[in-house]
Amino acid sequence: MTTTEACVIHGQRDLRVEMVDLPAPGAGEVLVDIGAGGICGSDLHYYLDGGFGTVRVREPMVLGHEVAGTVAALGAGVVGLKPGDRVAVNPSHPCGACEYCARDEPQHCLEMRFWGSAMRMPHVQGGFRRRLVVAARQCVPVGDVVSIGEAAMSEPLAVALHAVGQAGEVRGKRALVTGFGPIGGVVLLALKHAGAAEVTVTDVVDEPLAFARRLGASAAVNVAADRDALAAEEMDKGRFDLAIECSGNPRALAQAIACVRPRGTIVQVGIGGSFDVPMNVVVAKELRLAGSFRFHPEFEHAAGLIARREIDVRPLITATRPLADAQAAFDLAADRRASMKVQLAFG
Repeated sequence: MTTTEACVIHGQRDLRVEMVDLPAPGAGEVLVDIGAGGICGSDLHYYLDGGFGTVRVREPMVLGHEVAGTVAALGAGVVGLKPGDRVAVNPSHPCGACEYCARDEPQHCLEMRFWGSAMRMPHVQGGFRRRLVVAARQCVPVGDVVSIGEAAMSEPLAVALHAVGQAGEVRGKRALVTGFGPIGGVVLLALKHAGAAEVTVTDVVDEPLAFARRLGASAAVNVAADRDALAAEEMDKGRFDLAIECSGNPRALAQAIACVRPRGTIVQVGIGGSFDVPMNVVVAKELRLAGSFRFHPEFEHAAGLIARREIDVRPLITATRPLADAQAAFDLAADRRASMKVQLAFG
């Protein structure tokens, strides 16, 4: 047993870079030198608020689940990987034995161990560390063309691919994306890749909307500055074919319900609290309202799309900071006017 540097949350705004244990890779495991890790919304909740809802940090926890790196050593019996391989690392670790895993729905695993999560006690430690031992099956090779930072975007892109999959066929359709943070950004890219004819983006802050326009949104609308900005899209029972709600704000969901045409689809990705949903409208318009939670087969697909640059995630990475400056990186990631995706560099 040796040690490695890691980004550890101890409580609200108590973020420390400190040493944690590092075992040797066992059978079926590999040692990965982590190169980059993206700061996610859940990481920010742990940092800014000490948790979210009833989920609280109750013991020191390594943050992070959007990571990629280079294989450094192999445990016994590992095939298909070798030292020097650059890999995206899947943070999802379902048990493989419960009823949902048996149904091939592992994102709903009853014993899921998802990195950097305080839902369980002891907490599930995350991937923001210089070196990490993982199951070989969690590593997806990405080749030598893209950067390690790009590869670390595989997890959020997998979330977006799962959400777009929940929407059904999107080719040639008009889509609405509400909330343009990092997930809204990858959802826009995923919709465009899937062939959506138009993608309109909404938010309540101007800077992310300007970013959305540069990224190829058909329109980007500040619904706080102009509450009637989508009035034309609400006419005749709604004109969008589908909406993907990424903000977790009940007003955004209500607007999506108003703007999507009868028999259209709304996918809820953003996690909020309890919503007052106008079910009379959902019923009268025969809308399909679907949730979207994490991913599973989409991770390997996302890593491949990034590795081939079929989806170019580089514009979303707006800043990279060294592990030593983790607190400043988190503060920057929390400023929606100044950043989109902030990553930590571990090399």
